[in-house]
Amino acid sequence: MFDRADAALGESLSEICFAGPDEQLRLTANTQPAILTVSLAAFAVLQARGSKFDGVAGHSLGEYSAIGAAGGLGIEDLVRTVRRRGQLMQEAAPVGAGAMSAVLGPARDLVEACCREASAGGESVVAANFNAPEQTVIAGHAGAVTRAGALLAARGAKRVVSLPVSAPFHSPLMAAAREGLVPVLAALPFTGLSVPLYNNVDAAPVTDGGAVRDGLVRQVDAPVRWVELVERMVADGFDTFVEVGPGSVLSGLIRRIARPAVTIQAGTADQVEAYLGGESRVKS
Repeated sequence: MFDRADAALGESLSEICFAGPDEQLRLTANTQPAILTVSLAAFAVLQARGSKFDGVAGHSLGEYSAIGAAGGLGIEDLVRTVRRRGQLMQEAAPVGAGAMSAVLGPARDLVEACCREASAGGESVVAANFNAPEQTVIAGHAGAVTRAGALLAARGAKRVVSLPVSAPFHSPLMAAAREGLVPVLAALPFTGLSVPLYNNVDAAPVTDGGAVRDGLVRQVDAPVRWVELVERMVADGFDTFVEVGPGSVLSGLIRRIARPAVTIQAGTADQVEAYLGGESRVKS
């Protein structure tokens, strides 16, 4: 998978992943394809060793890895696309014009109401990521994000934390990025998925290649409906979630959304081996 990603990009992404330097890895143009490649490399080992799964999902960028796992596109098309996606999102809003903040505590309705109140004078802020019942990320013009944060803090938010991001992702400020991504995605040979993808924009299962493409287009400037997505998967019978790729953020969010669910990390070689050694899945 790393060799294929290197060939597709025409440079050694694997060298940056394995050896750094860290400042190179942290560049958006490298971070997004690196996360995707690590995720699909780990998944390739699971698949080669006979691991079975019944559905896929990914948070924002992770939706591309999920599509690769379900056979919708090859890693070559995916890695080139996520690099271009990152560039388009960065170009859509000048550095400093937008911002994102994580809000802990208030229910969804209050977050959305404060965002509406804080949007004024040509500036807007919206709920961009519904991550957990008590964690929502807001995004938009920097001034509007600050105003919304102040309103939420005054109305009972436990914390409002400014996020160190390069652009206000999943907000209306990303409209230009969405339009730029349309021809990129239109040129790709999407195929039907082997299992349902529960997508960000609708929090619903899709398998048709055209529906997968449409979801990726709309995802750019629409909120990530992660809470509803997980709730829908649980309602459809999923009880075990394997987080394939770096980190454990999604496992933590899933436990806050669906406490009875089993969550497992499979992002490092040791984690993958541990999972394969004790795997006994019913519906994952």
